[in-house]
Amino acid sequence: MANTASAKKAVRKIERRTAVNRSRRSQMRTYVRKVEEALASGDASAAQAALHEAEPLVMRASQKGIIHKNTASRKISRLTVRVKALAQ
Repeated sequence: MANTASAKKAVRKIERRTAVNRSRRSQMRTYVRKVEEALASGDASAAQAALHEAEPLVMRASQKGIIHKNTASRKISRLTVRVKALAQ
């Protein structure tokens, strides 16, 4: 339990930041899932559109420190490869 005023304030700040990060992570996962579902259904145009929406959210998550930048790049790269393979 926090004892000092600054420690209590830090706890409040951490709770707020955790809520924001959880929301951003959830949103990113939702959009990545939309790409996965479009790939599974075999709809190339829907997959391309979903990837176009998901990419900025994944990169923004990396900029905000929610995921590592290499993880974000790897996710986008792998999804892009799969979308392009479906389009052919």
